[in-house]
Amino acid sequence: MNAVQPITLNEKVFTFATPVWKKNVQPLQDKEQGVLPKEASRQASGIPGLAPTDEKDGNLPDIIASSSLHEFLVNLHEKYGPLVSFWFGRRLVVSLGSIDLLKQHINPNRLSDPFETMLKSLLRYQSSLNADTGESHMRRKLYENGVNKALQSNFALIQKLSEELLAKWLSLPEAQHVPLCQHMLGFAMKSVTQTAMGSSFEDDREVIRFRRHHDAIWSEIGKGFLDGSLDKNMTRKKLYEDALMEMESTLRKVTKERRGRSFNRHVFIDTLLQGSLSDQQILEDTMIFSLAGCIITANLCTWAVYFLTTSEDVQQNLSKEMDSVLGKGPITHEKIEQLRYCRQVLCETVRTAKLTPIAAQLQELEGRVDQHTIPKETLVLYALGVMLQDSSSWPSPYKFDPERFNEESAMKNLSLLGFSGSQECPELRFAYMVATILLSVLVRKLYLHPVKGQVMETKYELVTSPKEEAWITVSKRS
Repeated sequence: MNAVQPITLNEKVFTFATPVWKKNVQPLQDKEQGVLPKEASRQASGIPGLAPTDEKDGNLPDIIASSSLHEFLVNLHEKYGPLVSFWFGRRLVVSLGSIDLLKQHINPNRLSDPFETMLKSLLRYQSSLNADTGESHMRRKLYENGVNKALQSNFALIQKLSEELLAKWLSLPEAQHVPLCQHMLGFAMKSVTQTAMGSSFEDDREVIRFRRHHDAIWSEIGKGFLDGSLDKNMTRKKLYEDALMEMESTLRKVTKERRGRSFNRHVFIDTLLQGSLSDQQILEDTMIFSLAGCIITANLCTWAVYFLTTSEDVQQNLSKEMDSVLGKGPITHEKIEQLRYCRQVLCETVRTAKLTPIAAQLQELEGRVDQHTIPKETLVLYALGVMLQDSSSWPSPYKFDPERFNEESAMKNLSLLGFSGSQECPELRFAYMVATILLSVLVRKLYLHPVKGQVMETKYELVTSPKEEAWITVSKRS
């Protein structure tokens, strides 16, 4: 899966962190109206887009005014077409808004997981940013193997946690509103912490403590420090730094407890301990998996269940497939591959929700897209949220329709965008598996219903989530 990479304003890595923007945000300017520096004009190579609104900050004030980078890019691509340019500070940024342009873009600097790189940058983790290619590749393989082994050895655990959630929902009065986001985040937290770090997180108090720290950290890095206001608010900054310190302390404690010992259940951190990583690298990789794994799994599960409540037909088709493939027995690792429609439901959930709406790469060498030159060192954004709802690639793009993935071309498009196949990031692979197990438990026992009159608004950050709590009701299948 592709996701947002840190904005690279020098040869190394620079995050979104910037000074607080001026209160009086100026309207967007066309290049024809604005005055570009001579060098900037030369670099832009005729790509349509915006002139800098602010000499120092470029178009960052416009992004703030748009509420999110995704919404800024939607407006920009609507106005200027599939290839646009704008400015992060004094650095030219080019955004691609169609799958056809994405296919054209040849860049030798395609990272395997920009999401991981972005999070490490935001957390100020440096140990992997300067590593050579061989060391980075080895560490990446170890990380992926850790996720795969953890899924295999914790399959029954995830099933058990799914059954516990089912029992909780079955115990509720039939008309009671269920807080879907809250329950899915709790379920994801338990799944990820126990899969990543082991049995100490079977204690609910440990999970609650982890969740408190996780929420404090993600509330800041989830938006990529985009408004630069953290440094100006000492209360917020202390809350964030304290949470990060406490979470790192927990991870160090787990590392120490599990080093050189064998346990009944293999977890993610065990794989890292078997490699040749330093303690700091183990800390960083466990932090990344814990943060990204939780937020991606929680939101994939939330959106999947929510979209199922909006379509009785899809819910019924999914239930039929579950009954046909699984019968009365539990889901198994071997049978997951046979749940083809379930995978289509989850792929369509990713597409409709625009689960991670932005990806980024640094243009390592000069390149060309659609007759335009992209200069070396240009930051190239992939506006995934724009591409995922482009009607030229997806007929009826705003309709939730898992059957669109009966077409091989649709699955190929999703794979090109990094949401399926070999380009999937390990955290999304984990989330797909957990969501499949959860749906196999819920859909065979429950009908999922929407709450009438609920308006679902979306919050576009590094991972897309509902802006407010999503409420549903459930009833028992006869």
